[in-house]
This record gives sequence, structure tokens and C-alpha cells, in this order.
Amino acid sequence: MKVLHVYRTYFPDTQGGLEEVIRQICINAHSLEIEHSVECRVFYLSKNPMPDKFSQDGVLTIRAPLHFEIASCSISFQCMALFKEQVEWADIINYHFPWPFADMLHLLGRVKKPYVVTYHSDIVKQKGLLQLYKPLMKWFLGKADAVIATSPNYAKSSDVLSACQDKLEIIPLGISEDSYPSLENDILVSLEEKLGRDFFLFVGVLRYYKGLHLLLEALQHLPEIKVVIAGKGPEEHELKKKVEDLGLNNVIFVGYVSDAEKVALYTLSRGVIFPSHIRSEAFGVTLLEASMFSKPMISCEIETGTSFVNLNGVTGTVVDPNVPSELVKAIRDFHYDPEKVYLLGENARNRYLNHFTGKSMARSYLELYGKLLNYSSVTL
Repeated sequence: MKVLHVYRTYFPDTQGGLEEVIRQICINAHSLEIEHSVECRVFYLSKNPMPDKFSQDGVLTIRAPLHFEIASCSISFQCMALFKEQVEWADIINYHFPWPFADMLHLLGRVKKPYVVTYHSDIVKQKGLLQLYKPLMKWFLGKADAVIATSPNYAKSSDVLSACQDKLEIIPLGISEDSYPSLENDILVSLEEKLGRDFFLFVGVLRYYKGLHLLLEALQHLPEIKVVIAGKGPEEHELKKKVEDLGLNNVIFVGYVSDAEKVALYTLSRGVIFPSHIRSEAFGVTLLEASMFSKPMISCEIETGTSFVNLNGVTGTVVDPNVPSELVKAIRDFHYDPEKVYLLGENARNRYLNHFTGKSMARSYLELYGKLLNYSSVTL
């Protein structure tokens, strides 16, 4: 079974949750023992497209030149030949939505292979451009053999997905513990000397929809509580300016961290805060990582997969978006009730094991691919 994943970006060019999801599907699909061998490849656009083919994590990665971007949509004038070559190789194609240029590639490339679309998020911010794109989007989703939602919450709340009910599949995201490094004591000690323990942690790309401005407003009322923000992104300058304007001295930006450093940060933290406040945040791989490391979570109710991972009162606390006072209450509650934090963290770990492992996700994808390819069986 030869599977081609198609998205606008991938490792090592960018570091984000969606890139991690594609990586997890690939590496876990390879690790499962099935009747039919599985090979995954990833096609994407890059500002540094040489070499155009290389292997990482046992997955062949193919990158074409990225020439420019419009509203986060990567575009290339020199990718069609390379794309067609990979389509010819593949048995089935897994597009990762949204990337409108992929719809165009599929149309102009006259792709005849079976394909599925993993629907990661509605297009939320670019409403004007969405109206221009809608006819192509409807055609592309309409022709797909299956459209995959990443949570029942998102499937229920998305108008686009509600129009795909006849081909809709729900496959929750997952991550594999084996793909993360073991805790390194030297790194743990070094970070503990710099940051201490029992801080609250945010991990992710600093984007407009992450709600970090609301977290900073909440922290005005929690001077005794430390928050560590790990990651970089387009909102970094504005967030640091807001910290300065608010006079906060309980926020530490640590920038981009390696996987080994991230493991140590989760270990040292008391809990994870994930304040994304609009539905551009469709799931949140950070929440999966928090669950895997037995950390309770604070997130916002935005009718997406964030509230599928973090169950209010079970694995953490879910608050109303855009209400800093609710963040204040939730953070204070976690800070002063260690027994509750422990119990929520244990529940989060159990929920991860039952619903969000990388192998569980990959197994569901392979079963779907096999069904669409009419394989006699895909024994897992």
C-alpha cells in the first residue's frame, strides 16, 4: 500500500501541530504489522527545495519550490511534474485541508487515483477569499472518496463537514510515545535551574488564534503564578510588548525548544494552558502531549476537538473563550489544589491511552485506505 500525503509545509521547514500529525500517521503506519506492506511519502512546498527528495523518520519527503504565499496558501509555479510523478507512484492520496493550492493541483494534474481529505480546520480568517474559493472547495471535497474529521465535535460544528455526511469518517488524532525522546536528566536539571518547577506551560506556534493575549490579561491578577511559553511565531513581538505594557514579571518566553527540552518542560510543569479562542484551533496536538505526560489542561470551549481531548471536570477545565476572568479562576484552582491536579492528570493519561495513541490513529487510516482500495483484508 503506497500512500502519498500532500500538504503545504512539513518538517524540517516548519514546526507545527499539523506537520506532527502527518509524521505520526506515517511513522505509526510503518510500525504496524499488516498483511500488506505500507510505504508513506510526503509532498510539500519549500523555500529551500534542495535536495528535492530525502528521507526522515523512515519516510521519503518530496519538496517542490515555494514561490509565494497568499493568505497562508503556499503556491508554486514549478511543482506539477514532481507532483504528477508522486501521484503516479501512489495507490492512494491523502490531502490535508485547508490548502486551496492542493485542490488546484489535483484538478490541473487530472488525478485519477483514489483520494481522501483530512479536514483539519474550517477557513476562518480569510472570509473574503473563501467566497472565491468555495466552488473549487466544494468540487474537491465532493469528489473525494472520504473526508476525515479529527473529532466528533468538529464534525458537528462545521457547516462544511455537515455537507459531507455521506462520506464523512471520524479519526481522532494521535501521537506515539515511542516517537518522543526519553527524559534526559541533564536537560531537566538545567531547565529546573532556570525555570523552577510547578509552572504552567504553553507549547505551540505563537499565532493569532492561540488566545495568548487573553492569558496575559489573566496573569495580571496572578502575580504569584509563573507561566512558561515555549514556541515562536508571528505574534511573538506583540505578545512580548503586551507583557511589557502590562508590567508582568511572571511570564517567561523560552522560544523554540527541542523535543528533548519539551519533554523536560512537561515533566517540570504543573499543568498545561491552551487558551485558543477561535475555531481555527481544530484540535491541539499540545493537548495530546499534555495527556500523554499526565498533565491536566485548561482550554476554551470553541466547539472543536480541544474539548474532545480535554473533558471538563475529567481531564482538566474548559472555560468560555474571550473571558480572562475564567482563566484566572481555573489557573488559581489548579495552583492551590495539587490533589485535584494529580487526579485530572491521571484521567488525562488514561484517556490518551484509550483514544489518542499514534498506533490507534494509524490503524484507522490504514483500515480506511484498505477499504477504498478494495483490499481483500487489512489485518492489524
